[in-house]
Parts: sequence; structure tokens; C-alpha cells
Amino acid sequence: MTTSTERWPGRAALMVAHCAGMVDLVALPVWVGTLITHYGLDPQQAGALATLFLVGAVASSLFFAPRLQRLHARRAAALGFLVAGTAFIGVAFTTAYVAMALLHFIAGVGAACALSITHGTIARSQRPHRLFALVGIALGLFAVVFLGATPKLVAAAGGPVLFQVFGSLMLLAALVCAALFPLPAQAAARDEGGPSTSRVSAAVWFGALGISCMTVVQAMVFSFLERIGADRGFGLEAVTGVLIALGIVNLFPAALAAALERRLSARHVVLAGPIVQAALALTIAQATNFYPYAGAAAFFAAVMIFTHTYAFGLIARLDPSGRALAATPAMLMVGSAIGPILGGTLVKFQGYGSLGMAAAAMACIAVACFSRAREPVPALRAA
Repeated sequence: MTTSTERWPGRAALMVAHCAGMVDLVALPVWVGTLITHYGLDPQQAGALATLFLVGAVASSLFFAPRLQRLHARRAAALGFLVAGTAFIGVAFTTAYVAMALLHFIAGVGAACALSITHGTIARSQRPHRLFALVGIALGLFAVVFLGATPKLVAAAGGPVLFQVFGSLMLLAALVCAALFPLPAQAAARDEGGPSTSRVSAAVWFGALGISCMTVVQAMVFSFLERIGADRGFGLEAVTGVLIALGIVNLFPAALAAALERRLSARHVVLAGPIVQAALALTIAQATNFYPYAGAAAFFAAVMIFTHTYAFGLIARLDPSGRALAATPAMLMVGSAIGPILGGTLVKFQGYGSLGMAAAAMACIAVACFSRAREPVPALRAA
């Protein structure tokens, strides 16, 4: 069945692929918390396993992104998710740390292959900002279901069930991609004239680095969000309620970004995003009272989603070939790969409060990078 990015069957496949490929953005607090609570790992060991998944994802994305236009998108996406799903099912049946580490790495390689194809396809659609916002809305809906159900499921049935859920999600995505994954309707028109061989500008690389800095903060703080609440005595029900609230809030930033696409300057949004993110991270890390913790936690991931939607649209205009945005998993996950292990190390030696200070430092770097990701004036006028 031939599908397009401009028709709903193709868009539905992209939504499912985005949710599966971006599972770390939603699942990190449950993921790391499960490894600590149910597998007896310390924060550094648990963070290292999540980091290995993300290291595999970065390597995979960097390998496949430049080859975007030479790959059969449907087959590559389906095969990538098949590999990831099989690896996660394997994790559910072992407690050996070395085996878990290897399988986490393999899962990251497979998931990011599929996600690179997904984001490269979105980048070459007719309206990348709007379509990326649409898959972001799907991720928000997925987050509500996942964060509402999975912590209680893991508490009742044990740690392996989490990896069974991950594996099932990846295998479902493989089936959907095999049946419905779309071809970008405007790919041929955009590729005409050789953009696929043109040099990617420095502005694009600065934008990519800014996104990576934000994902360091996202992963570093988000990985320990559940543990911070538990260790400060807020209770399982209260912390689970915060995670559910976070999922509900995450329904709105992508939709809001789509509605405000032509009303807010992408440049202003990407400059403000890291500052707001750091302020929330400081609140989460320093709060000893439940309500400041809960309020900041509920909106923490939403800032990343809203800002990244604008950054995606900005980079799509700077690089119409889609190659740079096919490397979106690398942009996101190189930061996410550093985040859990960095956060685990900071928590182990300096306590939770150190996460907020590290977040503030990364925000300064992100703002400096985004300030260099300038969109050409003609593109702004055309938008």
C-alpha cells in the first residue's frame, strides 16, 4: 500500500513510529527507577544502561542519516523496530548486567535507525513544523497512557514487565511501518537541484548542538524525577500522580506549537526554551515541598516538546534536503546519552541538588548555540 505524508494512513504510521522511537523521552524516570528498585542497581549503573541504549541510538542515527535518500524507508523503519523489539524482549529474560548492557545498546541501534527514517521523512513533507507537531501530540497521548499504567504494572508484576512493554511497542511499530510507512510527497521536488549533496550550513550545526544541550538537561533531570519524589517521601501515589499530570500536560505543547507556528518567531522560542527548562530543573532538584516539585515536574517535558517543534521547523527551512533532521535522534540522544550517566554520577557524589546547577550551566551553552542558528531573511519572509 502506497501512502504519503499528506494523507492520514501515512501520518498514523509516523505517529506510531515517533512514539516508539522516542520512548526514552517518556519512559526514562520509570526506566531508571525500575532498574534501581527491581534490579538492585545503584544510580550510576542504572543510568549507564539507559546511556548505552542512547549511545547505540546516536551511532545508528549518525550512520543512517547521511544515507537517508538511498534507503528503502519502509523496510528500514520496520527492520529497525523489529531489531529493537527483539532486544528489549531479551532484556526481560535476563538479569546479567553485561547481557542487559549489550541488549540495551542493540535496542538503541534498531530504534534510532527507524526514528532517523521517520524524522527524515517528516522533514521532507510539505509542512514539517505542522507534521512534527502532529506526531508530538501523539507522543503526548502515549505518555498519558504509559505513565498512568506502567509504574503500577511494574510495581505489581516486577521489573521485567517494563521491558516486555518496550518490546511489544517496538514490534507493533514494526508491523505498522511495514504496512503504512509513507513516502514524502515533496521529496522529489525538494531534492531537485542537488540539495542532497550541498554542504550543511554552520547555522544548522549550531541548532543541532543547542537541541543536544537541552536533551542533556531533559535526560539528566527526568531520569531521576521519580527517585527525587520517592526519596523525599512524597509517596508512590503522589509521584505517580505527578507523572500522569506530566503526561496530560504533554498533550498540549505540540498542538500549541502548531497553532502558533506563524505567530511566534522560531528564533525567540529556541532562545527562551533553555532558560525556562533550567528554571524548572532547579525547582525540581531543590524543592523539599511536594507542590513546587509537582508543578515544575508537570511542565518539565512540555518545554522540551514545544521548543523542539520550533527548532525542527527552523532546521527544516535551513536544510531542505532532510539530511540534518534525519539525524534528529543523534541530536536528541547524544544529549540523552550523557544525561542519565552524568545525572547518576552527580546524584551519587553530590546529591539531587547538583542536578539543578548542572542544568543552569547547560542552558547557557544552549542559548549561545541557538543564537547562532539564524534563519535567512528570505526564508522568514516566505514563512
